[in-house]
Amino acid sequence: MSDPYLGLTMLGLIVVAIMMGFPTAFTLMGLGMVFGFIAFWNPLQHWYDNRVFDLIVQRTYGVMTNDTLLSIPLFVFMGYIMERAALVDRMFHSVQLAFRRVPASLAVTTLLVCAFWGIASGIVGAVVVLMGVIAMRPMLNAGYDVKLASGAITAGGTLGILIPPSVMLIVYAAVAGQSIVKLYAAAMLPGFFLTFLYLVYILGWAIINPKIAPKLAPDQYRVAVPEYLQRVQGGSRSVVPGLLAAAFRPGVVRGARTESGTPAGYGVIARSLLVLSVPVLLTVGTFGAAWWYVTVYNAPEATATAPAKPATVATAPTAPPAAAPAPADDKPQEVGLAGEATDDSAAKPDGPPQEVTSFMERTASTAGTIPAHFYPWFWGLAAVSALLLLVYFWRMDAEQLEILKELCASVVPLGVLTVIVLAVILFGICTATESAAIGALGALYLAVMARYLRPVLWWSLVGLIVGVLLGWYEGEDFASLIVAGSISGTLLGTVAPGLWYLRTSPELRRNVKESTFLTAKTTAMVCWLFVGSALFSAVFALHGGQGLIERWVLSMNLSPLGFQFTAQLIIFLLGWPLEWTEIIVIFCPIFIPLLSHFQVDPILFGTMVAVNLQAAFLSPPVAMSAFYLKGVSPKHVTLNQIFAGMMPYMIIVCICLAFMYIWPGMTLWLPEFLYGK
Repeated sequence: MSDPYLGLTMLGLIVVAIMMGFPTAFTLMGLGMVFGFIAFWNPLQHWYDNRVFDLIVQRTYGVMTNDTLLSIPLFVFMGYIMERAALVDRMFHSVQLAFRRVPASLAVTTLLVCAFWGIASGIVGAVVVLMGVIAMRPMLNAGYDVKLASGAITAGGTLGILIPPSVMLIVYAAVAGQSIVKLYAAAMLPGFFLTFLYLVYILGWAIINPKIAPKLAPDQYRVAVPEYLQRVQGGSRSVVPGLLAAAFRPGVVRGARTESGTPAGYGVIARSLLVLSVPVLLTVGTFGAAWWYVTVYNAPEATATAPAKPATVATAPTAPPAAAPAPADDKPQEVGLAGEATDDSAAKPDGPPQEVTSFMERTASTAGTIPAHFYPWFWGLAAVSALLLLVYFWRMDAEQLEILKELCASVVPLGVLTVIVLAVILFGICTATESAAIGALGALYLAVMARYLRPVLWWSLVGLIVGVLLGWYEGEDFASLIVAGSISGTLLGTVAPGLWYLRTSPELRRNVKESTFLTAKTTAMVCWLFVGSALFSAVFALHGGQGLIERWVLSMNLSPLGFQFTAQLIIFLLGWPLEWTEIIVIFCPIFIPLLSHFQVDPILFGTMVAVNLQAAFLSPPVAMSAFYLKGVSPKHVTLNQIFAGMMPYMIIVCICLAFMYIWPGMTLWLPEFLYGK
């Protein structure tokens, strides 16, 4: 017995139950079981012969065998390990010193650190709480407006769930049947663009009304300069020429003292020169990697493989097929994990399609082609970057060199780890799950290195040598030797000192224990949510609720713009009472089968949904970011003040969505360039 209105009743009940506070996952399973029992009811059979029990087992097994979900616990573990290792305190201090002369420097620093730390961890609650503890009181003590301070923390903390590696995009990929790597590539530019809009708002507000963000007193951002650097700089404006000269005449620093009070020698000069080389190495590495990928790796490979690749296998990103009316048998069209065909000949396992793991699978039409204006843009940006580096070094005094040392110690290691995790995904070197494993190992490495630097470096050197020797013994090429040495060095540098000091360091044991427990708790919540969503969606389609909604939407004769506006408006309004998990697993499957009819790219739609769902963290009454921040704020900071500080950022989210629709290339250019149309 099926009735479309029973499906709509299910939809209404789930919203009411969630708003009443019932657990979402078990509410979905309960409603799916009850209404599925009604749909499969046959009075001629015993009640325990109802096929809903088979459906429950099938949907649960489908989630258990979904390899895509393996990346969730690894990325979550990566985030919790770094959060528990307290790596962000030093980062906040160093970034604040770097932006000390910018208007609203504390708010700008807070937003940047929130975004950067959120990208690395991807856990909104942890980022907001941690930054609330570190940054809220300093901003209030400096005379900052409460709305400015709270808005910077809450809005910045939510960016980590959007910019890859993002758990939200993994969940959407599993629900919509899309490739995670394409969604990650599509979300990169919109995520950074949204961060840029947030910064423009903070800076504009501070410039228009300086009273909301008073300038810091000079004694609050002064950096102590060691004696040897004062002697090296002398009366010069820049410290760089003096350091270069001291490299050939180390006697200049003889008798001077370092920060720790020890006599200065050639070693401190070498370390200072090494710090100076970091900006140059990062710039050269970035441009070199771009040049190598576009002109060497990308084009020749596609040229060599394109003739052997039939035109019929070119794959374009297509939307999932529109859901057909539910058949009479026990195989309903499922929309909870969209993308499954109802035809037995085209049947495939539960979950999204396989991720793009090799550039050999891209189409010859766009993959491998050098962009038309690549060379002018490349050399123009390279020239501008070189000029900026020259100006930076020319104006660098001893105080700025000390700040650069702090940035290299606190920001660069985490930044390199984040770039590696993203690069191996986007460049097709490995899948999102394998990249998450690399990120989890790297997070453990940084956590152990933060407390036991010297043992970690020595064991890393041993592991590097072992990895290179093993690769050389196997006859691997140069690139494989680098990868083998890096992985072996990271693994041995983490495991050996980590296990040795685990027995003597209560703090290390506590951090690992708490991170593992929180990872298991978060993963269990997400996986149970998927089980409930899969069962609920299958029963909802079985009753014909999906078909009824589709016919109603199609009867409105909406244009593609009208459909996009309506869908995003509904999701935006749902963000006020619901969290992003409920919206993705319950309501997004309603829109996904309609994308093909309105010729909307599912990657573009999913990225716009991810940006839109930032409102779910910033909109009362279920704005969890506000409650996280309230828990660690001074007593005089009220929830209404925090809500007022978050509201402008919701408007900025809408502006970003408008830009994404007007200029879809901001979203689709990178995945099309990497993987073809």
